[in-house]
Amino acid sequence: MAALDEGARRSNTRLLFGCTTKHRARIHTVRKSPANEPHLAFAVPGDLATPTGGYRYDRRIIQELRELGWHVDVADIGGAFPFPSSAQRATALARLSAVPAGYPVVLDGLAFGALPEAGALRCRTPLIALVHQPLALDPGLDATQADNFRASERAALAAAARVVVTSESTARIVMDDYAVPCGRVSVVRPGNDPVAPAPGSADGIVRLLSVGSVVPVKGYDLLITALATLIDMPWRLTIAGDRTRSPATAARLDADIAARGLGDRVAVLGAVPPARVNELFLASDVFVLASRFEGYGMALAEAIAHGIPVVATLTGAIPQTVPAGTGLLVPPEDAGALAGALRRLIGDPAERRRLATNARAAAARLPTWQDSARLFVGALEAVA
Repeated sequence: MAALDEGARRSNTRLLFGCTTKHRARIHTVRKSPANEPHLAFAVPGDLATPTGGYRYDRRIIQELRELGWHVDVADIGGAFPFPSSAQRATALARLSAVPAGYPVVLDGLAFGALPEAGALRCRTPLIALVHQPLALDPGLDATQADNFRASERAALAAAARVVVTSESTARIVMDDYAVPCGRVSVVRPGNDPVAPAPGSADGIVRLLSVGSVVPVKGYDLLITALATLIDMPWRLTIAGDRTRSPATAARLDADIAARGLGDRVAVLGAVPPARVNELFLASDVFVLASRFEGYGMALAEAIAHGIPVVATLTGAIPQTVPAGTGLLVPPEDAGALAGALRRLIGDPAERRRLATNARAAAARLPTWQDSARLFVGALEAVA
């Protein structure tokens, strides 16, 4: 989960609360909204433009809510989460307290789960927790850190008037492990944009693609271990994802590739713009994600939207995100099983075509971002 990785950046763009002196004048230039326009404050930890699936979800929901007539004020409550200092906690609480009384406040779970003190604000405004993935489930945590986050997030969610999650799998976790009543949970899956189907390569080289921040939870170490056993097969792998969120993981990935002699077969691009990501999907034959956990897996849905067969792990929400017949799912932390699934698809063009046909059919059933926004409005109206 990129949520728990170091190096999260902060931004002072499009903020109404807690702006630095440099940008504070922008507060006075915000358009005035009609009195009957519903208002909402959306609190995010740091830069809303951060290139991860969670921030992308936040950006698109905000955009679509505005299209539906909501006046959404974005509040940066600081980029140090989920490991804020005492001073950063105080600053975040001050910025949240600056939200006008009565405005519903959506707090991204990366911050809310580590800031249970924000629950005290529920007496003046409805709090909506947006949980992409419970903080304690990050595999990079030690046992003490995981226990601390579990207790912190349980306390925070107890104060939320509504908890929005991005998958049915995460809904079960917050209900079973965090004691959130089912009546206070709303599932709002990420949406999808219409995209062209990937034509696939025609030169005999099978193009593999993996998209996601280079962080422990994405399992790139497992993927490289698996691919090192397939050097007899015709494949190339491209990895696209932010390398700055966990420098240690990025360094290990580079070392693993070099140690396995895969430098001429694996390209690690770092973060790339959305248009380039779309180009990578269109040029790919198989999408692979070796995650140790996924609260949803937006890149998986994007692969299916492009009609690309998937190889992924049986963990978190992935079994619900990848429809039957569109890919091969293997146990997490099992490099041997991962290698076996990749060998099967790399070596069998007919199987790739069959799964691609199923994926294109499943793409028509994926929710749009407009669908997701309408469900999000339902969660907001439930606490209005």
